[in-house]
Amino acid sequence: MYISRVPLNMARYSTRRLVSSPYRLHAAVEASFPPDSPRTDDRGGRILWRLDQSGQGESLWLYVVSPERPDFTAIEEQAGWPMNRSWQTRDYSPLLQRIAVGQKWQFRLRANPVRKVSVDRGRNPRPSLIGKNEGEVTVAYQMKWLITRAMRNGFSLLENAMTPGVPDCLISQRRLEHFRRKGATVTLRTCEFDGTLEVTDSEAFRSLLVSGIGRARGFGCGLLTVAPIPSQSQSEARSLDERTALASLNLPESDQSQVRSSSDLQNHSR
Repeated sequence: MYISRVPLNMARYSTRRLVSSPYRLHAAVEASFPPDSPRTDDRGGRILWRLDQSGQGESLWLYVVSPERPDFTAIEEQAGWPMNRSWQTRDYSPLLQRIAVGQKWQFRLRANPVRKVSVDRGRNPRPSLIGKNEGEVTVAYQMKWLITRAMRNGFSLLENAMTPGVPDCLISQRRLEHFRRKGATVTLRTCEFDGTLEVTDSEAFRSLLVSGIGRARGFGCGLLTVAPIPSQSQSEARSLDERTALASLNLPESDQSQVRSSSDLQNHSR
């Protein structure tokens, strides 16, 4: 498995058009691999991607996990800086092999929390919804969605140090997304989870990192990435965006000084 990141140039109209549609971006990511390239591997790994925005909203990066090494030339020509090859790809295996029970990590996940409707919670119940998948609307239900799926995927959320009993997890970037696909309108209710976790089952968690979680994995959801939990001094010196990029890409200490600060490092989400 490989993990890659591609900086996107939001000053370009073609970039803004590309990232406005998960369907167009899905097609662009797929086109970064030969048609006969495997989309999955024997461990259940698959192509996953996510757009990451910096805290200041200045930078946008495309993260991709894949069974094969990608070629992002076309994406860079359409949405990056064509004269300067700037994407990075690393072997994901060293990080995956280090995963062990009891480890604690910071994590980020963009997801499409849904539930199969058994009871319509709306003010005006609609019997036609029963049995269908509906996006979770509130922060409370979105958090419940993650908590109920954590154990089966090999992790548990850590508690907030300041508020015992409350998960150390922030939900942001809550959006209702619409895009066209094959003549039909697709609607996704998405959100971003940032928090800390503990590994409870190394095999299940390793599988999660390469196969994703939840629905809409082909449309920018389901990719969970991790970074070391920093000390207070480290936290002040380096942002979550940069730490996650370094950990996910397995950059050695000697190379870390070459990585730009988070204000340069993210072109719109992470």
